[in-house]
Amino acid sequence: MSPSKAFRTLLLYRIGATLSYQITMVAVGWHLYEITNSVVSLGLVGLAELVPYFILALYAGHAVDHYSRKLIAAIACVIHVAVALFLTAIAMDLLAPPVPLIYTAVAFIGIGRALLRPSYQAIFGQIIPRDQLPRYTAYASSAFQICVVAGPGFGGLMIGFAGLEWTYLLAALCGAFGLYGITFIRITHEKTSKLSGDFLKSFLEGFHYVRRHELILGIMALDMFAVLFGGAVSILPAFVKEVLNAGPETLGILRAAPAAGAVITGIYLARHPILTNSGKHLLLSVAGFGLAIIAFGISNHLWLCALFLLISGCCDSISVVIRGSIMQLTTPDHMRGRISAINGIFIGSSNELGALESGIAASMMGLVPSIVFGGVATIAIVIITHRLAPHLAKLHLKDIS
Repeated sequence: MSPSKAFRTLLLYRIGATLSYQITMVAVGWHLYEITNSVVSLGLVGLAELVPYFILALYAGHAVDHYSRKLIAAIACVIHVAVALFLTAIAMDLLAPPVPLIYTAVAFIGIGRALLRPSYQAIFGQIIPRDQLPRYTAYASSAFQICVVAGPGFGGLMIGFAGLEWTYLLAALCGAFGLYGITFIRITHEKTSKLSGDFLKSFLEGFHYVRRHELILGIMALDMFAVLFGGAVSILPAFVKEVLNAGPETLGILRAAPAAGAVITGIYLARHPILTNSGKHLLLSVAGFGLAIIAFGISNHLWLCALFLLISGCCDSISVVIRGSIMQLTTPDHMRGRISAINGIFIGSSNELGALESGIAASMMGLVPSIVFGGVATIAIVIITHRLAPHLAKLHLKDIS
């Protein structure tokens, strides 16, 4: 199978799983806030997903490097389908009490994500030639962000016009589509003498590799702290209701805006990869993300809010493509699962902890001050990273490709 055909086939899986996740999470946020009317409950969604994700992620990376990557990817899709059907039953009042059951469902989503990320990254790195990684990383990022546009958009519209039950069923259908897609990817998993069946030894090999590789460690830390404080999207349901006085359709628009910016930027980067001054662009893009979040926080008009979220997506796309290219180019194939899992711990934990931080900060400081604080903190992280890791600003992707 040619790299382009294999990539298109892998995208079927990526699109289905991502749409399922995005639709489910936007519905869960609205569902919970409708029941509890509490921003803290939205923050706890992140914690409910983080705990099982954190527990399982490292073993998932070990498994991806030792067992069938296709099978692990398929299990992740099955979990997404099962969770969506379970939430459908909750929305239909067939299961009660709803709040603890919703958090339980979110915990299983965390398990699915723990399996999905390293399996996808490992398969991606295995089927794409090294010299084409920056270009295909940009295409993959664009496809992912298109799903992030479509998922919340469909989710918000479905909640408003069809109800939560049909929204969750749509998420289940998308998960089934992802499962269908992964069956068509053709890959071979070669075990080498470098692989160890012992989990602890295997994990330590990956951990020591990251620790010794200052470049990987630097971009992981930058992303973790930037996402930790820039998680305004997690409290959008409250922002929509309390600041914009709008409904789920508006939530769908705002959730989709960052991804729309990321898609536009990703398509451009696929044709014009940033091979020189890559580190400088990375730092500037994260700083730009922080500025956009600040501007969003002090806006109170729908389309102005959407514009600044779109700009935040443009900045985030630059960061994602450069970081993704660095990770793929500096990771040997037999360690892709473990390195991706460790990276997922950095990113995944910051996403969910960021959601919790945003919820708690909003309850203590108010919605707008908490969002502005997050943007300011993100810019501060960029300044600290630049001072502690000056070599990052001098990085050129062309030198490691």
